[in-house]
Formats: sequence, structure tokens, C-alpha cells
Amino acid sequence: MKQEDKELLLKDLCARLPYKCKYKASKKITHWHKLTLNTRTIDKIIDDYYDEIKPYLRPMSSMTEEERNEYNKMQCVYGVTSISKHGEMTDWLNAHHFDYRGLIEKGIAIEVTEENNPYERID
Repeated sequence: MKQEDKELLLKDLCARLPYKCKYKASKKITHWHKLTLNTRTIDKIIDDYYDEIKPYLRPMSSMTEEERNEYNKMQCVYGVTSISKHGEMTDWLNAHHFDYRGLIEKGIAIEVTEENNPYERID
């Protein structure tokens, strides 16, 4: 993995810590398969496993109509030039596991699909 991709992945993973982002580790780290990201695993990622960790993220195109309305409402309320509220919009995207940085296209995140969704509730 290129150094710039490593740095991008690290920034993205750290921003997702409060939102229980799921990730997949390579087969070399089988005991970490589909775990929730936390500060302990971030330390391990930083030290050892950049090339082997991929978060599960939703493409922006998977946003439901309800989510799109909610997000658009935030844009209207905060305005595109309101830097102070930009963080809240980013937090919302992270909380809903959206890939707004293009990590899926770069091959450093796994696309959440109906068949492959670790965030689904199993009741």
C-alpha cells in the first residue's frame, strides 16, 4: 500500500472510532476477522497491519432517500460555507459508515452490500 493511502486509511479509521466501525483483517490475522474498531486495534493497525486491515463502508450512492433527506437538511441548515458545522456533517457520515473519501475505489475498504453487511442487526 502506498504511504499516502496508509495515511488516508489511518485518518479515516481514527475518525470512525466512536461509531464502532467494523473491519476485516487478512487471513494472516484470523482471530481479528470482522471485529469492531477500538483504540487497542488502532494501535495494532498503526504498528503492524496497514496492508491487512479494511474497514466495511457504505458507498455514498447507497444512501437511502430518508438518509439523503436528512443529510440535505443538514447542508441547508449549516450551509456549504459554515466550517463550524462541517464536523457535524462528517460525524453523521461516519456514524452511518459512508465512504466519503473514496476508500472503496482505492481498494482499501470493503463495500457494504445487502449480502455483506456486518452492521445489520441480527435478532
